[in-house]
Amino acid sequence: MSRYVYYEDYQIGTQFVTPGRTIGETEVSMFAMLTGDFNRLHTDAEYMKTSVFGERIAHGLLGLAMVNGLKYRTDLDPDGIIAFLGVNWNFTAPIKFNDTIHAILTVHSMRPTKQIERGIVVFAVQVINQHGAVVQQGEMTMMMKRAPQSIA
Repeated sequence: MSRYVYYEDYQIGTQFVTPGRTIGETEVSMFAMLTGDFNRLHTDAEYMKTSVFGERIAHGLLGLAMVNGLKYRTDLDPDGIIAFLGVNWNFTAPIKFNDTIHAILTVHSMRPTKQIERGIVVFAVQVINQHGAVVQQGEMTMMMKRAPQSIA
């Protein structure tokens, strides 16, 4: 069982490091099919040869979606999360085909809510590629369960 189930288990500054995941042709193709986003940036290799990137790049939202999934491969317990409340996100560099990304999530701020059984945790997130470059960053805000003894 995870050490990070309830709001009270977190402290400002606590960090979670996800494992890496490589984004390749399959991931980009499946994301394009799922979302209907067949933008040439992601699907047209010939067109992208003359672009500022020089090659196709992955969808920015694919990176964000993958990080959202990767966070559950840390000690962060999904059963403690009531709701994903919001995201504030910046796409700082492209994710290229065959890049391997991972994320560092740091508890940035915490606050209880008016409902005693809930608390809000804001995670500062950095998405880093295999070269150590930050390719995306932002904040994810989660509503968390409070520990039973804290609401008694």
